Amino acid sequence: MTTPDRLLVGFLLLALAGCASQKSSDGAPRSGSAIPPDLPSDPVPHKEPRSRYGNGPNYEVFGTQYTVMPSSYGYQERGVASWYGTGFHGKPTSSMEPYDMHAMTAAHKTLPLPSFVKVRNLKNNKTIVVRVNDRGPFVDNRIIDLSYSAALKLDMIKDGTSLVEVTAISFDKPPWPQQTTRSVGNTAGQNAPQKSANRIFVQVGAFGDKNNAGRRLSLLLEHGISTAFVHEESGRSPALYRVRIGPIAGVDQYDLVVTQLQRIGISESHLITE
Repeated sequence: MTTPDRLLVGFLLLALAGCASQKSSDGAPRSGSAIPPDLPSDPVPHKEPRSRYGNGPNYEVFGTQYTVMPSSYGYQERGVASWYGTGFHGKPTSSMEPYDMHAMTAAHKTLPLPSFVKVRNLKNNKTIVVRVNDRGPFVDNRIIDLSYSAALKLDMIKDGTSLVEVTAISFDKPPWPQQTTRSVGNTAGQNAPQKSANRIFVQVGAFGDKNNAGRRLSLLLEHGISTAFVHEESGRSPALYRVRIGPIAGVDQYDLVVTQLQRIGISESHLITE
């Protein structure tokens, strides 16, 4: 392991507490101290060279191996966002830039550093742009860790977490010439008219055969997932039967559903909004 790699691992371990959970030493600034009078503007995405630090290509945290994505092109994912604040303000990020809780930045486990992403709160449709310059969050079922100001603009400080959609704003060329779009997770509703609030569901399968959808539904109901149902798209030919759970009230319920699905061997699921 080279010296830069050792430094990276050291700083990653120091940052784990903030990216993993909101501990007592971390949080929002106290009233009257270090609170900016105005929230910062979103950064203007632009092409940047890769950081010397934090780009792997591989690293390990808590026994789990992570591989840094070669490109941010086409990345989109839905899941849980968390945030980190005072406990790490001024300390080095994985890219060795000082963490500024008042800047519009974020941590991600595998996107190239730096990257720009759009983050949309699925509950209220508030949207921000942040610059990813750190690694984390190293907690199951969490996909991005936002700065204090970024979380404030998404109205998720009080709850600490939120269900979000993360979409890369990439300046990379498509990895395959024939490819026009590529996404991680579900993109349903991306171009739908924006509303002030959404209903959120977990989708656990889409079937062309109604009987197959029924079998998946029966499996969920047998294991106590009582809010499961089949949504039939009869307007298309042939009809498509989507097995969904919900609506999901928030992150706690989403975490519970994901845990239940894992226990019965279902690892693939997507967040859907209506």
